[in-house]
Amino acid sequence: MFERFTLGARATVKGAVARSERTGAGSVTEEHLLLALLEQGGGRASFAVTALGLHDRRSSLEASCAEARRRSGLTRADTEALAGIGIDVGAIVSHVEGTHGEGALDADRGGRRWWWSGHRPFTPGAKTVLESSLRVALGRGDRFIGEEHLLLALTAKPGSVADVLAEHGATYTAVQRTLYGSDGGAAGQGRAQAG
Repeated sequence: MFERFTLGARATVKGAVARSERTGAGSVTEEHLLLALLEQGGGRASFAVTALGLHDRRSSLEASCAEARRRSGLTRADTEALAGIGIDVGAIVSHVEGTHGEGALDADRGGRRWWWSGHRPFTPGAKTVLESSLRVALGRGDRFIGEEHLLLALTAKPGSVADVLAEHGATYTAVQRTLYGSDGGAAGQGRAQAG
């Protein structure tokens, strides 16, 4: 599948791996893909990210992602559902962190499975985003997977990263409208270029 990625999409994936390495994460997550995507310039996704104001709110995006990691990746909907049955996720996180240290619930904290193969693994969620980007591209009639398809896949996959993007105004519909116009563009229009 990687051979279908444009140069920009490949740079995004490689940037996510590098970000994972820099932060000492045990694997590459959807958050790493998002933050690497924000670092890309010149592509359609960069246009959408700028038009939606995400570049200007990068620190807010990172803070929201960090808060989601503190909740072990629970989405806002999960947190609200648990609150509905009397479970205060914030209190649980505070208690666990008080006992075991900050970030104790971070699902990717310090894992080192990658050293056996020399490659950092992608989490199931990150793999799903990559697979979904192929479906998004094919659904639009595009032969190649560009950064814009990765961005759309990040907004479409339910989870904490999609929640963070939605909090910042980048829902699937908003990104699609920004990329392709008010009707979302017809399939086959605006084919992505292999770069």
